[in-house]
Amino acid sequence: MSLFLVTGGGGFIGSNLVEVLLARGDAVRVLDNFATGRRSNLDSATSWAKAGGGSFELLEGDVRDLATCRRAVAGADYVLHQAAIPSVQRSVMDPVGSNDVNVSGTVNLLVAARDEKVKRFVMASSSSLYGESEVLPKVETMAPAPISPYGLQKLAGETYCGLFHRLYGLPAIALRYFNVFGPRQDPTSEYSAVIPLFITAIKRGTQPTIFGDGEQTRDFSYIANVVQANLRSCEAGPAAHGGAFNIACGERISLNELVGILGEFAGRKVQPNYAPHRPGDIKHSLAGIEMAQRFLGYDPDVSVREGLRRTWESL
Repeated sequence: MSLFLVTGGGGFIGSNLVEVLLARGDAVRVLDNFATGRRSNLDSATSWAKAGGGSFELLEGDVRDLATCRRAVAGADYVLHQAAIPSVQRSVMDPVGSNDVNVSGTVNLLVAARDEKVKRFVMASSSSLYGESEVLPKVETMAPAPISPYGLQKLAGETYCGLFHRLYGLPAIALRYFNVFGPRQDPTSEYSAVIPLFITAIKRGTQPTIFGDGEQTRDFSYIANVVQANLRSCEAGPAAHGGAFNIACGERISLNELVGILGEFAGRKVQPNYAPHRPGDIKHSLAGIEMAQRFLGYDPDVSVREGLRRTWESL
C-alpha cells in the first residue's frame, strides 16, 4: 500500500484527490491548516478508507513551517502538493501573505520530499502564469508573463520543482491547472471561482455577476480530469520529471456561453449582471494539452458540458 501525502487535502481539489485515493485502497495523509480548506470536505474520509481498504490520517499544520512539512512527508511515497492561497484577487491585495504560502511553503515541502527521497512530487501550478499573451492555445514552450502575484508565485514554485529535479534528482512534476471546477468547490467565498458562484446565483433566482463584457473565454477543467492528471503524474516516466504540463480539456467557452448552458439546466433564460473588469484577470485562455497527453498519458474524459451538468446537480 502506497502512502500519499495530500497537502491542502481539505480543499476542493485536495479532497477530491483524497476520495479517489482512499477508494482505490491507498494510505492517505492530509496536511492542512484549514485557512482556505473546509473540514467538512473530509467528513467522509474514514468511510472512503473503509470502503476502499485504505487508511486515512489528518495532520493539522502549516506548510510555512519546515518541521511540520518534515513530519507530514515522513514515510510518504508520493506528495501531491495542492496547498495554496488560490486567488488572483487575494494575491493582489496581500502579496506577502500569499507568497509565504505559495512559494516558501512549496520550498519547505520540496526540501522535506528531497530528504525523504519520495517517488514523486506533484505540484499544483496554474495557467495564470501565462499572463495576457494573445497567442492561443497556451503551450508550455511559451515564455511565462504573469500579471498577478499569484501567477508569479506559481511560476516560482514550479521553477523550484525543476531545480530540485536537476540539482537533487527529485522526481518533481508541475501541473498547470486551467480553471478547475466541480463538486466541493466553495460557492460562499468572496474568492470563489466563477462556476459555483454562477450556479448558486441561478438556483437562487438572482443574477450572476460577470466582471467585464462576458466575452472572455476560459478552458474549464472538470475535477475528475485534474485528479486523473495527478495520478498519471505519479506513474509518468523520467522524461516527465522536472517538467510542467497544461491540464485542461483543450476547448474554451465564453462566460456568456457558460451562463447560457446553466440557463438551459435551470429551464429559463438567465440575464447576467455586468460589472467592471477586475485587475489581474486574463481575457482569454485555452490550453494546448499535447505535452500532457504525450508525457503523462493524460486523457480528459469528462467534457465541459458534462462536468457542468454534474456540478449543477451537486450544488
